Amino acid sequence: MKEKDTLERDIVIALRNVYDPEIPVNIYDLGLIYEIEVNDEHEVAITMTLTAPNCPIADQVVESVAEAVRAVSGVVDVSIELVFEPEWNKDMMTEEAQIELGLI
Repeated sequence: MKEKDTLERDIVIALRNVYDPEIPVNIYDLGLIYEIEVNDEHEVAITMTLTAPNCPIADQVVESVAEAVRAVSGVVDVSIELVFEPEWNKDMMTEEAQIELGLI
């Protein structure tokens, strides 16, 4: 069985392959993932947000995250909590994402 640190790293790699359909940057570098928790049984709990609370494709984005995490070897189950506090803003993006979007 994978170590939790290795599993978390693999989950981040998987999340970097999920893109917001409206923004050409992955959801992890956009700062939409607030927390990744992996318990001893390798059940994963993700707390995330969206760029806007009224996002018309919210269900699609959440399902894409769940599918990506479920596909990681060693993950037993995944649950996702969608939150809007704190509210997402561009300062939550990685520097690479800000550069890619021409914000810096």
